[in-house]
Amino acid sequence: MPTVTRATRSPGRRAPSVTSRVLPRARRRLALLVVPALALPLAACTPDVPPAQDAADELVGALRAGDLSGVELTTETSSDPQTQLTEVLAPLLEASGSEEAGVELEKVSVDDDGDDAGKRATATLAWTWDLGGDAEWTYLTSAEMTYEEGAEGSDEQGDWSVAWTPAILAPELEGGERLTVSRVQADRADILDGAGQPIVTARDVWRLGIDKTRVGSDAWASSATALAELVSAGGTPMDPAAYAEKVAGAGEKAFVEAITVRREAPVVDVAAATAIPGVLAVEDTMELAPTSTFARPVLGRAGEATAEIVEESGGRVVAGDVTGLSGLQRQYDEQLAGTPGVVVTAQSEGGEPRELYRQEAQAGTPLQTTLDVGLQQRAEQVLADQEPASAIVAVRPSTGEVLAAASGPGSEGYNTAMLGKYAPGSTFKVVDALAFGRAGIAPDTTVTCPETITVGGRRFANVPEYPASATGEVPFRTAFAHSCNTAMIGQHERVSQQELHDAAADLGLGVESALGAPAFFGNVPTDADPTQHAASLIGQDRIEVSPLTMATVAASVAAGHRVEPVLVQPVAAGGAEGEESGEAPDAGASAAPAAASAGASADASADPDAPASASASPAPESKLTEEEAATLRDLMHAVVTDGSASALQDVPDIVGAKTGTAQYGADGAQQHTWMIAIAGDLAVAVFVETGERGSTTSGPLMHAFLTGS
Repeated sequence: MPTVTRATRSPGRRAPSVTSRVLPRARRRLALLVVPALALPLAACTPDVPPAQDAADELVGALRAGDLSGVELTTETSSDPQTQLTEVLAPLLEASGSEEAGVELEKVSVDDDGDDAGKRATATLAWTWDLGGDAEWTYLTSAEMTYEEGAEGSDEQGDWSVAWTPAILAPELEGGERLTVSRVQADRADILDGAGQPIVTARDVWRLGIDKTRVGSDAWASSATALAELVSAGGTPMDPAAYAEKVAGAGEKAFVEAITVRREAPVVDVAAATAIPGVLAVEDTMELAPTSTFARPVLGRAGEATAEIVEESGGRVVAGDVTGLSGLQRQYDEQLAGTPGVVVTAQSEGGEPRELYRQEAQAGTPLQTTLDVGLQQRAEQVLADQEPASAIVAVRPSTGEVLAAASGPGSEGYNTAMLGKYAPGSTFKVVDALAFGRAGIAPDTTVTCPETITVGGRRFANVPEYPASATGEVPFRTAFAHSCNTAMIGQHERVSQQELHDAAADLGLGVESALGAPAFFGNVPTDADPTQHAASLIGQDRIEVSPLTMATVAASVAAGHRVEPVLVQPVAAGGAEGEESGEAPDAGASAAPAAASAGASADASADPDAPASASASPAPESKLTEEEAATLRDLMHAVVTDGSASALQDVPDIVGAKTGTAQYGADGAQQHTWMIAIAGDLAVAVFVETGERGSTTSGPLMHAFLTGS
């Protein structure tokens, strides 16, 4: 039998009210400080009645601990208060990640009217639930308390009892209602190109897979095999046996996805797929770039959060969230993901849900990059047939903006363009030329270019096809144009390793910048023995660069000052870059007409442990002057007009270039090939991990990129 409360009310007394409102923490603290002072005078009117404050404190402690066993309760129903407490608070405790309920005693009001004055009280409870992010649900509830006298004729003191109702736990909660805490994921923001247009944005897709409820179990294997074969025929390799095994192992009502394809350009014949018994095409949207390969090593990808990401997020990401998995998507996930919302509802079995609290989700902030979609597409198309790892990086010298950072298919998803570490070979002779000029060697200074030269017991030679007409006593301009190794090494006593290092730094080699993405900026040692120093003069030994590094060197020569490359624009105080004015920043047109954007828009990932360089430490001051840069441009121009980059002579607005070849491997039989070039307001580096010569392997790729042909 249910216990019926004996609490009474005077005729004009209002029913307990329950409100939901924001309660400042400072006010709650103040209330707790003043409650005892208010309660004691009231209790003093009835000296035989123990303070209601004590009973209220016991109730709050029991609610906080989730155990009502020590509280005197009266109920009007057969429902078990402990069960209600446990079931109602469980979702809130889970959502808040807490083991205790966030409840405090706001105040105790003792009713001093009527014959039972001092024996009725109301405890006002202040609840606070931290539901993640900015979601803090605060509300007030009340508990009615009645003092029950001890047995007549007995010295036993009476007790305060609490009239139990679910509304003590949550606003106006009724018997049978339970709470649900739902996470509402925010709209993921786009990644933008240099013109402020979306690169990565929500795109319509089909999720193709076997719906096991749509076909008999005897056909599961055959349908799975047929679908996998169709996917493979579309260019995405898929093991039919493995997929069939996956389908067989899923639940009897499972949908087992095989592939997600873009609705605008599906790589699978969707009509043919859905004709297979049991195959279902589910419409959905995903954050995707223009094509599956577009700048994917840089941009990365987003998808369902891994267990590792969930653990590392400290509660920001939960299982089932869409989050950045690699590249910029992962590096800037917090910015792009926004803040999830929270909805708390109360619902009885079979009833309609009643919303108690809502914190709206806050959409992410777009990530502004400097990429030019047309140039990036063109770079990827130029590299499409390269089997070795390869890269093209294009930088706008006037601004330092990285317009393209493409890694070829041979890179197998690695960000060769920005993270690769390779010897630069003869492209490093641009650095030589700057150091030589500071040592008094001008373009017209006569230098010696012998067939071979020996330093520290090591013999160095020119490439086999080096023209005999450019050997002997020649102007430095000629030695540079034809890339004479021996002439450069011949200056090893005139220019020190430290001076070589300093010249490189003045051109941006080995100097970090606020790029906004992981990158390798290069390295030139400051110390070397004579043989190492000689090898450094031809861009070998311990000198390492990335394609981004060499594009930066070319950009510095073009600009007349050290260029600091940037790929990700910083977020302004009020939101995304350019948001304050309501317009996206204009990245400008590409430099030369021949190197302009290829027009219409056409998914392997960056190392997440690589330095992000979003805010690089201050770089040493560069001593590069415009006069020195003009000399370097003149020397690079000679490489085009008279030397190893003559294939670029028909490129509009060509300023200059430099080829490079760097031997590698145990016997030095394999070669990295390079070319850097300046055309208008565009500086480009082309790299192929294994090739013939800079002029014959990287040169044609440079020509195709600069001319768009």
